[in-house]
Amino acid sequence: MAHSATVPIDRASIVSTYTVIKPFVRVTPVVEARAEDFGLDPAGLTFKLELLQHAGSFKTRGAFANLLLREIPPGGVAAASGGNHGAAVAYAAMRRGIRARIFVPRVSSPAKQDRIRSYGADLVVSGERYAHALEACNQFVAGSGAVSVHAFDQAETLLGQGSVALELAEQAPHVDTLLVAVGGGGLIGGIAAYYANDVRVVAVEPEGAPTLARALEAGAPVDAPAGSIAADSLAPQRVGALMFPLAQRFIDRVVLVTDDAIRHAQATLWDRLRVVAEPGAAAPMAALLSHAYVPQQGEHVAVLVSGGNTNAVNFS
Repeated sequence: MAHSATVPIDRASIVSTYTVIKPFVRVTPVVEARAEDFGLDPAGLTFKLELLQHAGSFKTRGAFANLLLREIPPGGVAAASGGNHGAAVAYAAMRRGIRARIFVPRVSSPAKQDRIRSYGADLVVSGERYAHALEACNQFVAGSGAVSVHAFDQAETLLGQGSVALELAEQAPHVDTLLVAVGGGGLIGGIAAYYANDVRVVAVEPEGAPTLARALEAGAPVDAPAGSIAADSLAPQRVGALMFPLAQRFIDRVVLVTDDAIRHAQATLWDRLRVVAEPGAAAPMAALLSHAYVPQQGEHVAVLVSGGNTNAVNFS
């Protein structure tokens, strides 16, 4: 079963994809918390702990969707990644007995590089940013016959990531708003396609990497700055072409957060919840704590903690 850009990225396709990947992924838990414990006052606060997914992030869903729904040649698979997608593809390839070569930029964290190696993939560190790693990956694919597993601009990737919303809709049907970090947009694109405006989906980006904000302003994906403490997960230079129409239709707004706000959110999640979130995964909480997103009275907010691949376990 092969998907292309013409395959609908919608709730029905996400449901059918989930039936295929479910034996290989974890149903990650939700935690209902008192907003007051975080100095907040929405009617309710729910955390979806996707950092507890195999390989430490939501990316594993899209990785398995690619490896299970596409025909994989003897040359195996290749992927460019800031780190999490590479770890997910490496893990999925290990589980499926498939060769994998992963390209990451130098900005990729040591924790993510170590995890990729631990799953037996060939790791290539190339260039300063994700765009450079992607160029190297594309050159390898062209000469090797391997299948490219794109981190966000691939139908299977979006359909796999959308299963986060499928689970959350069952676990927390009372949620009004979901805050989601944005890098290339594969996660929020899949989530937005599943909810289709049934839930308010709010995108959160670092001020130093406003990829979706710039795209929405321009009316199309455009290059944006790629700096931030979260650059290894939220700074791909531009959002994907497949997710962009979904963003235009189904994403309520984009809010921007500072690196200081992200650091504070990491520390707060550890202090109050004993959750170790990598910088990109702490961005949605940063939006709440910094009041970049202010809930309305009576609004029940969900925060997606999307990954935990970091060496930092003590915040001060």
